[in-house]
Amino acid sequence: MQELNDILNLIDSYLGSSFWFPYVLIGTGLFFTIYLKFPQIRYFGFALRVVKGKFDKSDDEGDTSHFQALATALSGTVGTGNIAGVALAIHIGGPAALFWMLVTAAVGMCTKFVEVTLSHKYREKTSDGTMAGGPMYFMKNKMNMKWLAAAFAVATVLSSFGTGSLPQINSISNTLNATFGINHMLTGAVLAVLLGFVIIGGIHRIAKVTEKLVPSMALIYFVGAFAVILYNYDQIIPSFISIFADLFTGSSATGGFLGASIAFAFNKGVGRGLFSNEAGQGSAPIAHASAKGHEPISEGMVAILEPFIDTIVICTITGLVLLSSGVWSEKHVNDFQMSDLTILEQLDISDQTEEGKKVLYDYIAGTGTLPLYNGGLIADDGKLISSATFVHARSLAEEVKVTKNGKLFSGETQIVDGRPVDPEIGFTGKSLVHSAPLTALAFGRGFFGEGGTYIVSIGILLFAFSTAISWSYYGDRAMTFLFGNGSVIYFRIVYVIGFFVASFTDTTIIWSLAGIAIAVMTLPNLFGLLYLRKDMKQTLDDFWIGFKNEYPDEKTPE
Repeated sequence: MQELNDILNLIDSYLGSSFWFPYVLIGTGLFFTIYLKFPQIRYFGFALRVVKGKFDKSDDEGDTSHFQALATALSGTVGTGNIAGVALAIHIGGPAALFWMLVTAAVGMCTKFVEVTLSHKYREKTSDGTMAGGPMYFMKNKMNMKWLAAAFAVATVLSSFGTGSLPQINSISNTLNATFGINHMLTGAVLAVLLGFVIIGGIHRIAKVTEKLVPSMALIYFVGAFAVILYNYDQIIPSFISIFADLFTGSSATGGFLGASIAFAFNKGVGRGLFSNEAGQGSAPIAHASAKGHEPISEGMVAILEPFIDTIVICTITGLVLLSSGVWSEKHVNDFQMSDLTILEQLDISDQTEEGKKVLYDYIAGTGTLPLYNGGLIADDGKLISSATFVHARSLAEEVKVTKNGKLFSGETQIVDGRPVDPEIGFTGKSLVHSAPLTALAFGRGFFGEGGTYIVSIGILLFAFSTAISWSYYGDRAMTFLFGNGSVIYFRIVYVIGFFVASFTDTTIIWSLAGIAIAVMTLPNLFGLLYLRKDMKQTLDDFWIGFKNEYPDEKTPE
């Protein structure tokens, strides 16, 4: 598993985690923000009127209403990125990473407007009478680049697993196991059956489920989140200050957190921001292409609301929960994941001194080296007899105990290059925690006490499950584009099986895979948007001319 994760991280280092990827993503959004004169601000109020159905017509072609399309797209974006992704971004990049998530969302509102408009404009009706759209259709029908369209469709299928299926069930099973002790495979099996039941009904059943699921899950999550924020009201202002204080210097070390450079905060903030709201990835346009409408701009305006709700509202709330509760920089007892663990020779080092913090940070950041442990590691009833230093989850681990098959271990186990040879050997102790378990800990620091962790479990279950539902639709539209309607059933079978298998797979592997899938889908989509920039502007100008002629008494933002 570690070798696989190393390979995935190497690939991702040239794509989503590369220095240039955030600049391409944000740069595209900034270009269209200026080119179209800040549509995410000017059209925000108008978008609310559209989503309410004010300008709908009875003969509009499509499969879903504006609200259903928005709910389906939101259910695809509001998932583990909002709960686990924010926690991972702050864990790696510190509070400053949250700022870059919000910047990504602000420019992403414009990117989403453009990609949805073009996808809706060049959508097609399939042989079964349903609508099919997305970037692959404007690449084929307008750009005449069938090879690029096919490449994007393949990337969409891969991303449906890397973004929509695998990390979602992984976070669900990990959280339910940590909170209720439910077996990972049992969680995966039950939810895989439910997933199969929902997606077999296609977009009509998916839309009916998501339009009820999204408002319900948001309400539950908000109640739990504000129970923490208000309970720690004295930390609200310091939390906001911490987001901006180290913005241009990187996040300072505090507690068990060893600090992060500005590059880390920027890269992880943008990366997690994209994983959260998917602006520029080209996924949500597939859902919006099913919406009823006689022109594409209005659906593009509806899409402006997505990054605002998903990231600016929900991710900010999650970030405030994490920061105000203080759990993000504290060490907690947890089971160590091997992909996050390195065993070093015994070192006379502490993370409570400036010198120790620097040595440890340099090692974790890859700019320094420390001697890896090689040889036998002896334990008695879980307690270490041999001397060694453990680094887990980017922190110096404490009170480490050795286990085998979940039970305290006595005897000797071999360590090679800092990792145990025996796959049944595990370790527990105190270290920093990331992803969904960190958010669960934060929710336990509010008015509901430990009961707050149940809200995260319920939130993860609803958020992530709804994301898996929506991404199944994205994948089957891509399969329809590539191989026709007959291929969809085979895709759904593999999708459900993969969903089950990921319930008991290492979390770090899943996140690494998701990062790659996002990048290989995003890059051709951004190229297509820039290629069709003049088409987009002309479509927008034509819309307002037609709108003013049809609704002369309506106030417009133009």
